[in-house]
Amino acid sequence: MAFEELLDDPVVQKYLHELVGPKGMPVAVSPPDGEVTDEELAERLGLELNDVRRALFILYENDLATYRRVRDEDSGWLTYLWTFDYDNVPPNLREEMERLLEALVERRQYELENEFYLCEVCSIRFEFAEAMDLGFECPECGSPVEAMENTHLVDAMDERIENLRAELGVKA
Repeated sequence: MAFEELLDDPVVQKYLHELVGPKGMPVAVSPPDGEVTDEELAERLGLELNDVRRALFILYENDLATYRRVRDEDSGWLTYLWTFDYDNVPPNLREEMERLLEALVERRQYELENEFYLCEVCSIRFEFAEAMDLGFECPECGSPVEAMENTHLVDAMDERIENLRAELGVKA
């Protein structure tokens, strides 16, 4: 996938937003060609230097940016020259989807194996054992807790699990 197409993909944009946050998005979506310093990026984008550095470090941690250090001979200061490499975005997204699938499968199992009770006033959910220990009364407001049906939640998880498996090409 071409670099520009990659950045136009809403899934990729959401992924980058989750990584760097709203202050880091200008850095993530407008990478320069070649090497650039954090100061140059901050000036070009009109951002605080700390916000740019934070975004660069997060991109680096996720293998989406690299840097090399150059020492100024006169002052001894180190300059970091950053390069963006978004070739790892598709495999990173796949890993995220695999983690999500695993978490959903575990959560689905938890939902199926437990009985839940709900305080409709406070919207607090309790497992059966906890509700029993509380005398089936909400500790926050004193209202009775009622048995909660969670089949709609399990059904939604089933649909999401099925979609993720199809997207990943994984069988149940």
